[in-house]
Amino acid sequence: MHHTDPDQRPDSTATDPERVWPRNLALALAAAAVTAGAFALLRPSDEGSGAPAAAAASPTATATATATATASVSASAAAARGSATPDASLLPLDQLFPAQVTAAGGEVYTRVGSTVMKSCVEPDSVGPRLIGMIRASKGCLGEQIALYTDGAKNQYNLAVFTMADTKDTVHLVTELSMAFDDYQVGAQAPPPASGLATLPPDSGMVQMFSGAGRAMVAGLGQWSDGRATDYQTLVDKHLSPLQKAVGQAVFAHESAR
Repeated sequence: MHHTDPDQRPDSTATDPERVWPRNLALALAAAAVTAGAFALLRPSDEGSGAPAAAAASPTATATATATATASVSASAAAARGSATPDASLLPLDQLFPAQVTAAGGEVYTRVGSTVMKSCVEPDSVGPRLIGMIRASKGCLGEQIALYTDGAKNQYNLAVFTMADTKDTVHLVTELSMAFDDYQVGAQAPPPASGLATLPPDSGMVQMFSGAGRAMVAGLGQWSDGRATDYQTLVDKHLSPLQKAVGQAVFAHESAR
């Protein structure tokens, strides 16, 4: 389990929650069938036909990319921005993560906290494989995260990575969607004042990924009691509507650029 001192984080809309890594591979594999279809890539209309379509990478290509990333960490340090000042082209935090989100079906999600991370490759926020892919990319402009809950106190983590190049967004969404037994984005432990339970790292969890223009949206969902059942319901009726709402805001922003 990894912990980060909340005082070390940039200012946020609420007390910054700690990051908690899911570690139970069996539970991750159980969720694989659910998350297999949780992949969408949206392309702003003004990008034209020059943007590549999402395509699954071969194991050989994946291994090569990983090796390249490992070998070129120092040479590509500029690809992972380390400034605490968010890039001006990012969607403002309150617009990206509204205080409340009402889904088409009527479910209401309430934001517990949100912040802009100091970089896209903080070890307490991002796993080593994703760090390698970001460092091998043309750059990441910023990572923005939020924790939401609903009326049943289920927990939803969202992380938006805005890349410098849309091709890198396609690559990240494709690779992470294929590896649905590999959690590369950490969950957030809610602040004590939220009234939400701090779920253990081996709680049941589902994840899904989507992309729009330069931005990848990673979503994690957990039942309020951490149970490892009813994954399909957790994805379809709970996580997916929230992720879709945030994704639409990202899509509109990217389309207007």
